[in-house]
Amino acid sequence: MGAMRFLVCPPDRIRPEVAELAYMAGFERIPWRTRARWINGQLIVERSASDSGNMFVPWPVEGHGVVTLSTASLMERAEPYYLPLELARGKIAQTRNQLADWQAIGLVVPQSVHTKLDEAMAQFILAVGGPPGGEESTAAAETALRLVLDAGALLAECYAEQALTVRRRQNLAQTRLLGVDLGVTILDEHAAEAVVDAFNAARVTMAWREIETSEGSRDWEIFDKQLAWCRKQGLPVCGGPLLQLTTGSSPDWLYLFEGDFAALQASVSDFVEATVTRYKGQIDLWQCGGRINTGETLSLHEEEQVQLAVQVVEQVRALDPHTPMVVSFDQPWSEYVARRDVDFPPYYFADSLVRANLGLAGLMLELNWGYQPGGTLPRDPLDLSRTLDLWSGLGMPLYLSVCVPSGSHSDPFARSKALPLGPERNVRTQQLWLARHLPVVLAKPYVRGIFWGQLHDYAPHDFAHGGLFDLRRHPKPALRTLASLKRACF
Repeated sequence: MGAMRFLVCPPDRIRPEVAELAYMAGFERIPWRTRARWINGQLIVERSASDSGNMFVPWPVEGHGVVTLSTASLMERAEPYYLPLELARGKIAQTRNQLADWQAIGLVVPQSVHTKLDEAMAQFILAVGGPPGGEESTAAAETALRLVLDAGALLAECYAEQALTVRRRQNLAQTRLLGVDLGVTILDEHAAEAVVDAFNAARVTMAWREIETSEGSRDWEIFDKQLAWCRKQGLPVCGGPLLQLTTGSSPDWLYLFEGDFAALQASVSDFVEATVTRYKGQIDLWQCGGRINTGETLSLHEEEQVQLAVQVVEQVRALDPHTPMVVSFDQPWSEYVARRDVDFPPYYFADSLVRANLGLAGLMLELNWGYQPGGTLPRDPLDLSRTLDLWSGLGMPLYLSVCVPSGSHSDPFARSKALPLGPERNVRTQQLWLARHLPVVLAKPYVRGIFWGQLHDYAPHDFAHGGLFDLRRHPKPALRTLASLKRACF
């Protein structure tokens, strides 16, 4: 068991519940099993190894909100590290490396990026020269973090703009999907017009929980109507996830199969067969599984999760061999691995399915941004770009399912207990996320589709305030941003 010690000044710089989300990871960026806690004004991070590694922690930065930052690789030692300084060191190094990589492939970088980086470096040097925890050193380290994140945002914007311009000039446009999950309600006229304006595709969930409220008795009415509407509007449809063993997605009666995996397999098979047979020819992309690496409705072993995923993919391929299929993976940065014993982190899980040659047309990454527990810790655009590039190494097209909060207060229709990190979440921060992060995603040629995970806040949904219509059925600013991106990039 190894332990790393970090000094934070003042001690209330981050809340204890946020600090407890910190974790250590090695070269492959897969977290070690980690326990983070406060002891005598220090953040102590204990892990299952003593190797050098990177510390990851959500950290509030002026102008950027809470961002998960990483130190450079640190060796274990008795003396505590000064956390703000090490976070600044790590982020400056990451940004400079990304700048060099993109310049090597021809990116033209404006002087404003270099200026911000130089200013960040100057503040970092001031922080190094002062006593750890001193007022001047702390202020300089915090200023360095703000400046380097400013530089990273400018760099990401520059990359996205030039990459998209090159693709247009070289006529590299490809059919891509910008869709939204329609939920389990019928669209009213106002929402229907907004969806057609902002999206060129839709996801019909075909939620097992809604279709089969009692075992063997199925009601397809809502989903029949949604599909008919999509066909009328000419919207391609992603159907599924067919299997998602999470609260709010699985039928209540599924608990009867706890400990009886064979019976669970049979029940899953019956539902998949009924659904695919009914909607064959009406679906353009099957999402066979959702959150298949983190589903916790039943106490399944990881091997059983893999078996179920393979079973559903093979069954869909047999029933509808001409329709493309994907499966989705939750928390692609693997944060949950730090809190429980896991043999197959999501990247390795996905790799095993790809190597099995199941006929998948792509992989979907689910980003429930900034929610805890059970969501993706917030990252800056450069970190998102880096992780997408990592997943593209599996050689498969990528799809994203995204949900970003627009509030931090209580949500009466949210099924999940997860809440947004940070009290500053509002409709403007939701819109700002789209403006900063989505262009980087769209610049990636291997990303074939993006689906916004929730449409309404006024109907039952998974994550608090993640919809595009508020409780009063009013559209949020993010919807206008999505409509603008559709016109510009799709």
